[in-house]
Amino acid sequence: MNTVAGVAVDTRHWIGGERVASAQTFPDRSPIDGTLLAEVARGGADEAHAAVVAARDAFPAWAATGRDERARILHAVADGVDKRLEELAIVETTDNGALLRSHRRGVMPRVAHNFRFFADWLTGLRHDDFDTRGHTNHVSWDPAGPCVLITPWNAPLMLATWKVAPALAAGNTVVLKPAEWSPLTASLLADIAAEAGLPPGVLNVVQGYGAEAGAALVGHPDVRRISFTGSVPTARRIAAAAAANLVPTSFELGGKSPLLVFADADLDLAVDLAVEQYDNAGQVCLSGTRLLVDSAVADEFTARFVARVHALRQGDPRDEDTDIGPNIHADHLARVDGFVRRALASGARAAVGGGPNTDLGGLYYRPTLLTGLPPGAEALTEEIFGPVLTLQTFGTEQEAVALANGTRFGLAAVVVTGDPSRAARVSARLVAGTVWVNCFFVRDLRAPFGGSRQSGVGREGGTWSFDFYCDVKNTVTAPEGWRNHG
Repeated sequence: MNTVAGVAVDTRHWIGGERVASAQTFPDRSPIDGTLLAEVARGGADEAHAAVVAARDAFPAWAATGRDERARILHAVADGVDKRLEELAIVETTDNGALLRSHRRGVMPRVAHNFRFFADWLTGLRHDDFDTRGHTNHVSWDPAGPCVLITPWNAPLMLATWKVAPALAAGNTVVLKPAEWSPLTASLLADIAAEAGLPPGVLNVVQGYGAEAGAALVGHPDVRRISFTGSVPTARRIAAAAAANLVPTSFELGGKSPLLVFADADLDLAVDLAVEQYDNAGQVCLSGTRLLVDSAVADEFTARFVARVHALRQGDPRDEDTDIGPNIHADHLARVDGFVRRALASGARAAVGGGPNTDLGGLYYRPTLLTGLPPGAEALTEEIFGPVLTLQTFGTEQEAVALANGTRFGLAAVVVTGDPSRAARVSARLVAGTVWVNCFFVRDLRAPFGGSRQSGVGREGGTWSFDFYCDVKNTVTAPEGWRNHG
């Protein structure tokens, strides 16, 4: 047992309703100051197999549990999250460096909402019966079986429960593998779920590295669904492993999203939305990191934007006044800085930022805006996943759309304009799973979420989640109904 920010956290695996140790561990350090938080159980093939077997054995009883009872338990999990909200918030901030105020006010309440939403959606899940030449068609959603859910480090618990909640609601059992850079709140979730009455084996948590625990999980023959949020290269490896067993997969992958500012836009709003893209130190897959600005207003927009960025406060994410915290890990900071250094060496200019924050040291990187990049430049086409934005200008609406669609990604887009007809016209032409018009990050779990192109496969949210986590069945009954053949 470890104590993190005053909270007791068990860093062993959670398998079949019991804590399970491993022969090896891996270190988990806080990005805030490099403090060693815990030595975490390092799972491999044996732990992965044990967890999948536990999920397989628990599946029949959980699948047979009625919808109302499943929903009741998920609501109890949500109540447990609310009860421990402050503990979850401070542990996750300490573990991944995101702002404590955001965890308190938005992220952890959303964790509880994820469970409540899918519990309620389950109880109302139905499709109207329909007729075919007098025959009745009845659509139902059957639980698929054990699910492997692999989640990222940038919003660990919220993104984990976005998968865990619908998978459990659907009647499946789960093996969750959290990212090794931020594993702690997944362990706390296991405690909360057990206290809420979730039966042993229905939720399992295996910690470790992707090449060890992750690879063993996605290649296991008893797995029936795999959902992954992370990088494109890792998704390719998971897809190859899943293909061997014909396991359906859902992928939410990288983004290189555009934020388009037209000349008729409210520039104050446009600047507000652009600065918001530095949220979580730029470690947000949805961020509109490519600022595409009409040349008629580009100078004014840039001047206002740079002034706003200079006013941002960077520092300890536990401080209520901090706007930008650290990046997650030294390896990741070096990757982010590598993109910026190569861009500057090739002739780009940093209108603001341009390197680590040497005043703070550690993993703090200054919010950066790169300009003067040539078409096709690495910084314009590759996901940097740090506090680094780029700026390009356009002269026509057609050019703006072409720039926006000019990457292999298609996760999201932001359009800022004062013309409703332009908003509709441009949105229709953008390749993106989500388009925000004059807003950003407005999310509703009733809506589909996912990416196009190499930003993902499939959609999550509402009935789309149940379509993935279930075997959707159609039962056709003859017009005469049941016949007596006795």
